[in-house]
Amino acid sequence: MIDLRLLREDPDRVRASQRARGEDVALVDSLLSADERRRSSGVRFDELRNEQKGLGKLIGKASGDEKAELLKRASQLATDVKAADAERDAADAETQELLQRLGNLVHPDVPVGGEEDFVTLETHGTHRDFAAEGFEPRDHLELGQLLGAIDVERGAKVSGSRFYFLTGVGALLELALVNAAIAQATAAGFTPMLTPALVRPQSMAGTGFLGQAAQDVYHLDKDDLYLVGTSEVPLAAYHMDEIIDADRLPLRYAGFSPCFRREAGSHGKDTRGIFRVHQFDKVEMFSYVLPEDSQAEHQRLLEWEKQWLTSLELPFRVIDVASADLGSSASRKYDCEAWIPTQGKYRELTSTSDCTEFQSRRLSIRVREDKKVRPLATLNGTLCAVPRTIVAILENHQQADGSVRVPEVLRPYLGGREVLEPVAK
Repeated sequence: MIDLRLLREDPDRVRASQRARGEDVALVDSLLSADERRRSSGVRFDELRNEQKGLGKLIGKASGDEKAELLKRASQLATDVKAADAERDAADAETQELLQRLGNLVHPDVPVGGEEDFVTLETHGTHRDFAAEGFEPRDHLELGQLLGAIDVERGAKVSGSRFYFLTGVGALLELALVNAAIAQATAAGFTPMLTPALVRPQSMAGTGFLGQAAQDVYHLDKDDLYLVGTSEVPLAAYHMDEIIDADRLPLRYAGFSPCFRREAGSHGKDTRGIFRVHQFDKVEMFSYVLPEDSQAEHQRLLEWEKQWLTSLELPFRVIDVASADLGSSASRKYDCEAWIPTQGKYRELTSTSDCTEFQSRRLSIRVREDKKVRPLATLNGTLCAVPRTIVAILENHQQADGSVRVPEVLRPYLGGREVLEPVAK
């Protein structure tokens, strides 16, 4: 959530942010009104309580008619205090409910617009010319079947559409990717973490995933627990309700977890293969830093993502995501999109978001510095979303005979294999 003081001092900035997101601008005025009622009712409650306390002292000294009048006033005050208390609580509840609906403030440099209004910041690598090499590229599913690596038919039989099995070298390739990603993150100073896949509502809501993203979340009604769509959620909630000493920052974690997404709005999109699925594994970077350091940390996360994709020898581009495509928690977001030859376009592989103080305020995570306590900043960055990375590797490193060249960074984790060979039928 944003700082209410900032809302009061600069409501036009918040309105502009809402407008850029394509969200309800009127929410700002509703929140200002509720906050004013919350503060004024709080003042009235305090005034009545002070009068009530003073009256109690007078009653003890009074007698006769004076005491009767004071007792009559005390009775009325008790009623008024109770009403003021209820009014304060109602206004506070309304303020908090409206505040939870407000997205993070969009960074002023973010391009304004929707999904297609991003700005390309840089491009890395070159696309292979398969025609010049003398063959038509196969898509990742055909390659995965030739290699005995991907089985979507049995995935659908067992679990339904958008589920899959990774088999043989497919399973080994996932393990290689995860180990290589964790090795890079550890070398960069991240603490490896294996995180829970089920979290309580306050963890999911505090991270910002029960607003506009709620339709993509799996909920276990009987237990009132949520399946995470990213280890960002448990990593953000890891320090919930804590105060962290400033000399411990930055804190950097690399979480590995299964991720579950309903893909509610993706009917008919990416139905072939494993690019868009309901369950996948992912290595996620997460940072806690001082608010004034968040933009520099955002650039560092992006550099680590670029280092990872470069090590996989993939052609990719970096985009500055447009305002209406940010998600409620992010102030700014960069995506790294790899070239997918058979689709003839770039597709998102990694993403990094600067959430500034938005999540820490919701989760009550603060930093202590020079005896003062204030919210800190949180950031997240995907290092390796496994299925999409496998898609990019298979398609970009395929050879004419259906084999796939293994990037050097993965070879130590694949027993020294330089090539994944098709299996005999």
